Amino acid sequence: MEGYKGFLPGGFVDGAGLLHREFELAALTGQDEELLADAPLKESASLVTKVISRCVRRVGDIHPVNEAVTRQLLVADRQYLLLKLRQITFGDHVHADLFCPWPDCGKRVSIDFNVDDVPVQASTDKGPLYHMTLSPAAAGEADPVDREIHFRLPNGADQELISPLLMENEAKALTLLLARCIQRIGGSVLTEESQIEALSPLARKEIETEMERLAPKIELDMEMNCPECGRLFVAPFDLQSFFFGELRAGGDRLYREVHYLAYHYHWSEHEIMDMTVEKRHKYVNLLADEIERLNNGE
Repeated sequence: MEGYKGFLPGGFVDGAGLLHREFELAALTGQDEELLADAPLKESASLVTKVISRCVRRVGDIHPVNEAVTRQLLVADRQYLLLKLRQITFGDHVHADLFCPWPDCGKRVSIDFNVDDVPVQASTDKGPLYHMTLSPAAAGEADPVDREIHFRLPNGADQELISPLLMENEAKALTLLLARCIQRIGGSVLTEESQIEALSPLARKEIETEMERLAPKIELDMEMNCPECGRLFVAPFDLQSFFFGELRAGGDRLYREVHYLAYHYHWSEHEIMDMTVEKRHKYVNLLADEIERLNNGE
């Protein structure tokens, strides 16, 4: 599959308030593979920005889709584009190994699924700004007008900033995320993290729940049954790490394939690296079949 056309589950709202959902996705080339295979996996959110900006031809009427636009895409839209890019690069089937989380087990568990079977829920309210009213229990003695919360949904720029903090201090990372997404609390424009810290735990929970309800969703949590201990568990499937791990594992194969085609066809490295993965593999397979046929004296 050389490319893919579809619709984002959320969509990009431009400065004029126009919604853009239809997208065209180009397959990875050898140059893209090389770039991603060599990049540090700890910067996975930045890698998603980079690969989307290289492979998305357009979103609605917006083209090219540069990194600035890519950072403004909703988190679920970025996941969906990455999921479809993985599909057109390596095929519909996904096989991965996880480990049973039960402390007295910890055995390896294999998961198999098809990309088209991953549940995708599009958002109904496209925003881009939303408002809600905190409950009296969450807002305390605040006046009704001061219980109004105006916010946007998390995007790629938030991901890039928050991701490195999650492992170090999850509470601080979530506070920073809310500080970036909440635009107003009552009549006050939000400008400082201290305003988020002043919210009650219940208020924060209500805001986070409403954000989750409004956002489009890519369901990547897998319900598994451990074949060793027989117990059920839910495992989050890390699409970014898995896909980039596949590309990293195939890095050596990429150079062997380039050498193979250059040696026999006398094509330049640039010509071969400009091919999509699918096209390069077609030539590799054709050449291998032809060499086998000649070796057998046919």
